[in-house]
Formats: sequence, C-alpha cells, structure tokens
Amino acid sequence: MFSANTETKRVEIPSSVLDDLCSRFILHIPSEERDNAIRVCFQIELAHWFYLDFCMQNTPGAPHCGIRDFAKAVFHHCPFLLPHGEDVQKVLEQWKEYKMGVPTYGAIILDESLESVLLVQGYLAKSGWGFPKGKVNEDEAPHDCAVREVLEETGFDIKNRICKDRYIEQKITDQLVRLYIIPGVSKDTKFNPKTRKEIRNIEWFPIEKLPCHRNDMTPKSKLGLAPNRFFMAIPFMRPLREWISRLKGESDSDEDLANSRTTPSKPLDNIRSKLRYIT
Repeated sequence: MFSANTETKRVEIPSSVLDDLCSRFILHIPSEERDNAIRVCFQIELAHWFYLDFCMQNTPGAPHCGIRDFAKAVFHHCPFLLPHGEDVQKVLEQWKEYKMGVPTYGAIILDESLESVLLVQGYLAKSGWGFPKGKVNEDEAPHDCAVREVLEETGFDIKNRICKDRYIEQKITDQLVRLYIIPGVSKDTKFNPKTRKEIRNIEWFPIEKLPCHRNDMTPKSKLGLAPNRFFMAIPFMRPLREWISRLKGESDSDEDLANSRTTPSKPLDNIRSKLRYIT
C-alpha cells in the first residue's frame, strides 16, 4: 500500500487499486508526453475522478483523498513518474494554472431517430466508453477543435453539420468540456479512426440503456456492462436526454426550444452544467 499524509489523517490506497488505475489511465500515455508531468496530470485527474466515483464504493476501506494525496500516490507508484515524486505539489500547482486555459471540445453524434448515440472506446482493453473529443490547440476555435478531434477519432467529418450554438457544456473540476450535438447521422455510416493506437472501438449505443449517474445499473442489466465503463459519458447523459425530449416536442413551443437554457441536477460531484438549445 501507498501511504500519504493529509492534514487530518493518514490514508492508504491499496496497491491493487493503484495498479488498476494506472493501467486504465496512465500507462497508455504516448511516450512523447510521459516526460511532461503537467500533461500526465490530466490523466491522473481522470483516474482520481474514477477512484472517487467507483473504486471507493467497490473497495472496502478505500479512503477518500483529495487530488494532492492521490497524485502523490500515483507519482510514487508509477515507475516513469518516480523522478517527479518529490515535486508533486509544484507540478500540481503548475498543472492547475495550465489547465484553466485548455478546454476540451468534441461531439455527441446522434442517429436519425435520436435514440442512439455514438461512443468511442480507448485503445486499452480496460478503457471505458465516451464521446469523441480532445484538447484545443493554440488559437483554434472551439468548433474547429471539435471537427478536428471527431475526424481524428472516428473518421467522420462534422464540418458541414456542426452548429456553433448547439452544445452541452460541462465544467468538470476546473476544466471546461463542450460537446456539440450532431443529430441525424445514419447508422450505416462507416467510422474509422485516423489516429493509431488511440481508439479501439466505435459503436452506437441506445441512449435509454446508458447510465445517468454512477449508481445507475441500467447498462449492467441491458448491455452487460458496469456503469463505470461509461463514466466519461455519464455527466452528459441527463442533459442530453433533456435536449432530445425538448427537440421531440415536449417543450411548449418552438420559440421555447430555441431560447431555453436549463441547468440539470449534477450527475456527479464537482460538475456544473450549461446547456444551449438551438434548432
């Protein structure tokens, strides 16, 4: 076990849990990024989120810990991060400052019936399912980033389909994630990632079978997959369902649909939502 001191008590994260988290989130980092501890912190943040939402409830005695102590555990557990082990606090401070200006953009691709959504799976066997997206480049417009990332991860060009004002936006911890909604895509479309060893699978999933929160066991009973396999999609599912309901005519009028904004209840901790409904 790894031990980390906090202000209130000493916490211990089981090595088996750290092994699993490193396998899911850290070890697949491209070699050119491994030497950049700040870039690695983005993956550590995802691992921390996963740990809090899934590992703790499935591992008796697993302690609650903040990102600082969690990062220390990972830095001392993962071999290629060991050289940075004594500078974790400094690295985290630099990372938090850096990530404030690096939002992520992508797309929620819906079929013609608005009943299925396209998800991608990372290259590693343990990778979960999420929406195609990626970090914005310097001086790149948000919608251009979404177009580029979706093309890279799925081979599908949304350039002529994207509406700049139709998106679901979440702020997860300190990082903005915006996904543009792309409805009406044929299920017969052929998808093929442009990047190597980044995307393993691309599949359509029935929206009704996907989880809206971490304890939603619908995918377990309907798909044979635990909800944690969709943890990156979970924050967007409830607002997406709201958007589809509105689009299908459950709003009072077309004008309401075009002008309404809603803030759904939080599906996970530390998440703030912003929706724009534009047709």
